[in-house]
Amino acid sequence: MTTMLPELQDWVDSVARQTRPDTIYWCSGTEDEYQELVQQMLGDGTLTTLNETTYPNCYLHRSDPNDVARVEHLTFVCTESQEDAGQNNNWMSPADAHGKMDALFDGCMRGRTMYVIPYCMGPISSEFSRCGVEITDSPYVVINMKLMTRMGDQALKRIEKEGTFVKGLHSTGDLDPERRFIMHFPAELSIQSFGSGYGGNALLGKKCHALRIASYQARREGWLAEHMLIVGLESPEGAVHYVACAFPSACGKTNLAMLIPPDELHDWKVWTLGDDIAWLHPDDTGKLRAINPESGYFGVVPGTNAKTNKNAYDMIRHDAIFTNVATTEDNEPWWEGKQDGKPAKDWQGRDYDPANGPAAHPNSRFTVAATNNRSYTNLADAPEGVPISAIVFGGRRKHVAPLVYEARNWEHGVLVGASTASETTAAMVGEVGVIRRDPMAMKPFCGYNFADYWTHWLNFKNLTAHLPKIFHVNWFRQNDGGEFLWPGFGENLRVLQWIIERCEHRAGARETAIGFLPRPSDLDTVGLDISAEALETLTTIDSRKFRDELISLGEYLESYGDRTPRELLRQQELVLDALSEELAKAS
Repeated sequence: MTTMLPELQDWVDSVARQTRPDTIYWCSGTEDEYQELVQQMLGDGTLTTLNETTYPNCYLHRSDPNDVARVEHLTFVCTESQEDAGQNNNWMSPADAHGKMDALFDGCMRGRTMYVIPYCMGPISSEFSRCGVEITDSPYVVINMKLMTRMGDQALKRIEKEGTFVKGLHSTGDLDPERRFIMHFPAELSIQSFGSGYGGNALLGKKCHALRIASYQARREGWLAEHMLIVGLESPEGAVHYVACAFPSACGKTNLAMLIPPDELHDWKVWTLGDDIAWLHPDDTGKLRAINPESGYFGVVPGTNAKTNKNAYDMIRHDAIFTNVATTEDNEPWWEGKQDGKPAKDWQGRDYDPANGPAAHPNSRFTVAATNNRSYTNLADAPEGVPISAIVFGGRRKHVAPLVYEARNWEHGVLVGASTASETTAAMVGEVGVIRRDPMAMKPFCGYNFADYWTHWLNFKNLTAHLPKIFHVNWFRQNDGGEFLWPGFGENLRVLQWIIERCEHRAGARETAIGFLPRPSDLDTVGLDISAEALETLTTIDSRKFRDELISLGEYLESYGDRTPRELLRQQELVLDALSEELAKAS
């Protein structure tokens, strides 16, 4: 198979000359192709079959023990000017990066098959979608891209019609950590990844294309590529709203995307459009519409069970690929927090011994098609996307942030997004309780200078008069004893209900220095086991602590120098002045 697009064919030919594979295979994206690759990998031990009765069509992949996570310190944005990449990215000049990668790719596919994967991020017929081609020597990448993207012949036809695509070149190399790099060339719309077979480093359609390169495209073309879930909600009265939410890792993103209403709110309907990435475009009427560029889930599996996320737990019981989980005596996948079964073999295939650490790797994963999810909606394939009523930012904060608050306006909302942060937990490397700033949850993924990124967000005020309201949530507020005050999980629908009713101008709130907060009576707490004291704490702020937070945020924003938008600093000063005024009145 070849292509009618000369640019694509020339690139494939040049990569083949450089990497010297034994064979070249153009991926068609069919189910037969998927099954053939699975059988090939079962034959060479790259995959193993899991219990065919309880986990039909499920497979386990064990990666090299030195290749188990994204390598942010080896991930670079390669622009001519280091200032364009910003301090939020590792930088290397394009010339130096190409020189380094050319040497690594030279002859690296000898004895291997070179797979050419045309793919589309987003519905094939959507004007909001963008296409790419990944060249790889990993069949594991191919079968994951089959589940995660619209991959194959249809994507190739669109690429040939449009004549443009993101170029992604990947090789597992020899899996040497000293020879492992992920390079992004925004101006060239290209990505090069060498030395890793792990998902985020190797599935180039995901974070590399759909966020780092797409964020660059979005700024240039007037849209947003964001690290956001998309969830649809229908009230008992039949009102439908779509909400996009950006949370750093370990803040409940997938759980919220697949939320199941509590018994007291059973008349609500919730469906998942995406759990990780959203592309938001202004439509012809000025509304901001979103698509999920992915068509599957590549999720962290530890902690997933019938209580924390029943939809996720059920959807990975068939037709799924597991990576670096443990296995039981009867060959079922096992991970910490599963709440049933016992591990017999750990994630490296050794007899399980607690002295060796967790049975499943803490970053063990599942890959599954979105259609496996009980709360899937075919709106995920709607070319026009869905209109976004609210954008929600959130972090993991013990004391500072209230349960929920609403920004006063779009500009203030951009400040709220830029303030996104979490406190480190015992599960993270380093000191516990340290504030990690992660603006818009995009710190590892923005493909250019954060200061320019905030300016791009602020400019949307001039693009449309129908912007969504912006909110901030914090499910993780604690009391002095370290106990969570909010039950979370399905009960988070009560917070989303208030957000939606604020968008409909129906819910009450009180204005504070930081924005609009619900009073306890503004939240639907019928049937909720929570004390009046806890609810009061969740809906109030400590002005002194929040003032200290705003001072720290201002220092962070100013660290980006002259490119930091003045309007963002003005919004920070407005909130800081209001907090100081509140403190003065209180004293």
